[in-house]
Amino acid sequence: MIIKGQKIDGRYQIIRTIGEGGMANVYLAHDTILDREVAVKILRGDLANDEKFVKRFQREAKAASSLNHPNIVEMYDVGEDDGNYFIVMEYVNGKTLKSLIKKRGGLSLSEVVDIMLQLTNGIACAHDSYLIHRDLKPQNVMIFEDGRVKITDFGIAVALNSAELTQTNSVMGSVHYLPPEQANGSGATIKSDIYSLGILMYELLTGKLPFKGDNAVEIALKQMRDKIPSIREKNPNIPQSVENIVLKACAKNPKNRYDSAAEMHEDLATCLSEERKEEKVLSYEYPDTEYDEKDEVVEKPKKEVKEEKVVSDKKEEVIDTTKPKKKKFSVFGIIVGTFGVIASVTIIALLVIASKMLVDTNTKKVYLPDISGKTQDYAEKELSNINVYFDIEEAPSNEIEEDLVIGYKNKKSNSPVKQGSIVTILVSSGEAGVELEDYTGRNVEVVKIELETQGFKVITTSKKVSTTEENYKDAFEGKVLSQDKKAGSRLEVGGAIELVYATLITVYPDFVKEKYTKDKAQQFCEDNEIKCEFVEKESDQKPGTIIEQGRNPGVEVKPNNTLRLYIAKKATSTDE
Repeated sequence: MIIKGQKIDGRYQIIRTIGEGGMANVYLAHDTILDREVAVKILRGDLANDEKFVKRFQREAKAASSLNHPNIVEMYDVGEDDGNYFIVMEYVNGKTLKSLIKKRGGLSLSEVVDIMLQLTNGIACAHDSYLIHRDLKPQNVMIFEDGRVKITDFGIAVALNSAELTQTNSVMGSVHYLPPEQANGSGATIKSDIYSLGILMYELLTGKLPFKGDNAVEIALKQMRDKIPSIREKNPNIPQSVENIVLKACAKNPKNRYDSAAEMHEDLATCLSEERKEEKVLSYEYPDTEYDEKDEVVEKPKKEVKEEKVVSDKKEEVIDTTKPKKKKFSVFGIIVGTFGVIASVTIIALLVIASKMLVDTNTKKVYLPDISGKTQDYAEKELSNINVYFDIEEAPSNEIEEDLVIGYKNKKSNSPVKQGSIVTILVSSGEAGVELEDYTGRNVEVVKIELETQGFKVITTSKKVSTTEENYKDAFEGKVLSQDKKAGSRLEVGGAIELVYATLITVYPDFVKEKYTKDKAQQFCEDNEIKCEFVEKESDQKPGTIIEQGRNPGVEVKPNNTLRLYIAKKATSTDE
């Protein structure tokens, strides 16, 4: 078990846990040699004895160490310490894209394009090094306050030239971002990462995942069979050129996707330009599936018609070879076709009726249900029943549990709204503020980093103390002596806390009471770079004993001071 303060490999001092994954846990640590904060990924204890996982973990280190790119988290060190296999990486003081999406929903167009340009740039670098990430998702992308992003967790990265294809080609990525070819059991390629990038871009634009289900199998089947929902139907303000990038990246058939992350990067760079404003919906060149030949084939670009002359006994005919040959229809085919026509007419009729109903309901008012204290799924179902759409915002609450609905933003339950309108629901992010710990007795620099990482302002004040004082006998340099906010109290993000820490000083001892010898006193002066003067003074005490001192006990020792000590000498006898 890894605990706070523990040192890994004798130099990486653990500060706190910053992430937990299926294979490893990640800790914020202080590199005591290079004096910097790092992230230490340690293989989970229950997997450390599994040779297969250890090899995979070591392969991650080897793969990641070859990458050097501003949008990829840098790796510093790798090793094993007392059975703990670890990787030391650059510490990114930011948040994950997933937490940003959860907080804000869909991002602005300019933000999404900027983020995707950085991601495709980083992934292109990895692909150039024959590495596939295989687990691209918002949870594995860190973003700074200034908008810079870094890809992390090449935990299941695969060298394209790796010989361990059986092991590495297993389906391991998160199912929401899993390419259909992997869901179908095939191996990963660079186009698998491109598909995951497309799903990620969809989520950045809409704040939602395209495919949902009750379990992983259901979602995987949707990845294989269902067309990705239209982004422009959710938000018509998104240009077709932007939606086309998602459509191309998320094509079911890998042949229809970008050939490289660099090609996707180039498309992103121009997607908001004036020249692409009137872009039409993307048509796939190949059938958009490799798993079901019965799927609808999108029309291919028109090709030049070729003609062949066929000479017969009757006359010369011109045959268009680009047209499909006519097929003979069986009785069974006619029956099926008839039912197909009937079904099509029925569906069209239903669509017409449904369209009329939607028009009629546009002006109809409904009343917002009470969703306070309910789950988000419950709220979604209730609002869907009355044809009302919603956005989500997080807000702190001391009454409503985390992830449950607080209520509506700027509206109350039973308020009238039009069907088809959009309301904002507030979801609890938990109690307001963060519960503070007792930081006394810990190193002030470590505590400061920990608190600033959580978004607090930290004010530090030093207090000079000496270990000779009764209250500070166990003090060490930088020890937190007190804090102005009590342990257990809550502090809002952005709030300030003051820490008083120890600065150790040396004070003059009581040379007389502590019975310092002349030699011991001389050594004290040398150790503290002060000048020592010994003055003999007649006394009835034992000669050589220190009987007085020129500076009071407890006064701070400063370099280059002079200390005068009086040494007893035998009193001179007088004859009467």
